[in-house]
Amino acid sequence: MKPLFCCLLLCLLGTTPLASAATPGEVPIGGVLRPAPMQGLSGPSRELSEFRGKPLIINVWASWCGPCRAEMGSLERLARRGGARFTVIGISTDDYPDKAMAFLKAYKTSFSHFIDTRLFLENMLGADRLPLTLLVDVQGRVLAKYYGAKEWDSPEALQVVEKAFRIKM
Repeated sequence: MKPLFCCLLLCLLGTTPLASAATPGEVPIGGVLRPAPMQGLSGPSRELSEFRGKPLIINVWASWCGPCRAEMGSLERLARRGGARFTVIGISTDDYPDKAMAFLKAYKTSFSHFIDTRLFLENMLGADRLPLTLLVDVQGRVLAKYYGAKEWDSPEALQVVEKAFRIKM
């Protein structure tokens, strides 16, 4: 009877979803992002903390990611609509800068992009799935994290941004 019990237990364990662990060093919602150097992709390299003082939208993407491609146009429209009220930046998790640059040429975004080949930002932001978009307040505190492609210029998304940043679009 003992082997039957072990077999039953293994079968049950195999069908139970595993709890997803946070990425190493992940800053949770409500936490403040740590300073981090960011390697420039579409412009100069910058320090993440340089973006404090204005609300920030961070989009984590990869050139091979279909949902990332699907939402990039709406992020561009959101960035243009936001003007000086908030900043949008992109962070590529590609291993090869040439692949990320080809993606940027295809999508012609006006906002700054950086590349994270060492996984530091990917882990700190919690990008275990892509795309990931974070809303960050003026002090660098993470207000929200959204996984998966969104229409960032839709009325619903604009309401989310307005509420989070306490601005009028």
